[in-house]
Amino acid sequence: MLITAARALAGPDRHVVADAGVLVRGGVIAGVGPREEVERQARPDEPRLDFPAGTVLPGLIDAHVHLCFDAGPDPVATLQEQGDEALFAEMAGRARRLLSAGVTAARDLGDRNGLTVRLAQDIREGSAVGPRVVPATTPVTPPGGHCWFLGGEVSGPDGIRRLVRRNVEAGAQVIKVMVTGGGLTKGGAKSWESQFSDEELAALVDEAHRTGLPVAAHAHGADGITAAVTAGVDTIEHCTWMTADGFEVRQDVLDQIIERNIYVCPTVGPHWRMLPQFFGAERAEAMFDAVRRMAEAGVRLIAGTDAGVQRAGFDGLPAGLTFYEHLGVPNDRVLAMAATEAAQALGLDETTGQLTPGYSADVLVVDGDPLTDIGALQSVETVIAAGRRHEVGRNS
Repeated sequence: MLITAARALAGPDRHVVADAGVLVRGGVIAGVGPREEVERQARPDEPRLDFPAGTVLPGLIDAHVHLCFDAGPDPVATLQEQGDEALFAEMAGRARRLLSAGVTAARDLGDRNGLTVRLAQDIREGSAVGPRVVPATTPVTPPGGHCWFLGGEVSGPDGIRRLVRRNVEAGAQVIKVMVTGGGLTKGGAKSWESQFSDEELAALVDEAHRTGLPVAAHAHGADGITAAVTAGVDTIEHCTWMTADGFEVRQDVLDQIIERNIYVCPTVGPHWRMLPQFFGAERAEAMFDAVRRMAEAGVRLIAGTDAGVQRAGFDGLPAGLTFYEHLGVPNDRVLAMAATEAAQALGLDETTGQLTPGYSADVLVVDGDPLTDIGALQSVETVIAAGRRHEVGRNS
């Protein structure tokens, strides 16, 4: 198909092409550039889609989702009440909602019984509709630790290595480790409390890297973040710098994150403006300031929503990105966080994340210009994933 629009954000640098055309053929980008040039490449029988006020850009990447959770008031209880087949059917529906919001790739950072691997395969084969999924399978946690109910309870370096190998055999493309506690797990470690020894984390990272897989570390606490960086993880999820008394962004650790090219995914959902109501104005501002400080320091931030946990729906990435605009992050950098930067962090940078000939045709068209108003991402016109057009709102 030939897509024409007021502008396209082309190439790895998302440079603006005015009065643009994007040609999709055989599931890949066949051409991108000025409309007249691309039109000459199109065949007369190829369908044409015109968006006179629209912007064509790479499909968005949500780097942190949980398809096994329903985003309701108690997602853990809902999960525990469902058998695998019922859960799988709902996960497929959530994948469709991601796609409808313009998300053409997502990293799932923790599920039950490898269901995301199965769903990812169904999407690749065309029997399910959704984004490209990068699955972590079972997150690694200590006995009774954060998200123990997903089946990844383990202790000791040897036990951790065995679980990593089991996840690899199950089809994991990233290893997720719960370095600290979290609010989703009732009665477990507090969000700022560390859950593993330095020796255990070192064993996990070593085993994952031996198999060629990156490590994503759930880490809220400043101590846990420090331990994760020391162990050599590849991405830090949440990275809120919590302590028992508040927040502490440690400059020496921040310098190491930058020096080691560790990606940070702050996991900001669509309702970020409500955080002062939940945590209090002072505490929420401290959380905002920690992200602002990381952005200003040059940390490689990537976009993620934690979709599936309370109040984090699967259509929330476009609204969540307005948080970074609020902090003063330039819109082009925000778009990179949800495209090229995220693709690199997920190991997809040779496949998707940019409108470049030869790349997968993962394409989003929105009404308006997200370079001047990031909110334009919420006005989805059409979504194309791996060359297949998804009719927004029609689940097809």
